[in-house]
Amino acid sequence: MAQVEATTERVVAANPEKVFDTIADYSGARGKLLPQHFSEYEVREGGDGEGTLVHWKLQATSKRVRDCLLEVAEPTDGELVEKDRNSSMVTVWRVTPAGEGKSRVVVTTTWSGAGGVGGFFERTFAPKGLNRIYDLILANLAAEVEK
Repeated sequence: MAQVEATTERVVAANPEKVFDTIADYSGARGKLLPQHFSEYEVREGGDGEGTLVHWKLQATSKRVRDCLLEVAEPTDGELVEKDRNSSMVTVWRVTPAGEGKSRVVVTTTWSGAGGVGGFFERTFAPKGLNRIYDLILANLAAEVEK
């Protein structure tokens, strides 16, 4: 099985603390940032960064729905890691300064992909689809924090 990776980034006009706090606010802001690809959103433990356990279903394509149960960690300042208990999927959010009153948000998701021909198509197309979904989330994030 090969590692599959999707990375998306955006610069938003808000300070890093505000941006990070918004991303880490699973019980409030985070659910509002998610586009129609997400359903059954539920905070099961915590709700603010480290120690949160959150559930959602991610419909990446018309036929592919992933049931996610994510444990949230904050290993370093400005970094949020979501590890899926149901798969090998790990998503890392990094928020860093990008000039006066601006932040760079980079989201990277990795997982162990399938082998063979199916794995080839997964490595080729899944990152593009996931990047489109994260572009929507980052646009919603920008709209939220740039108010």
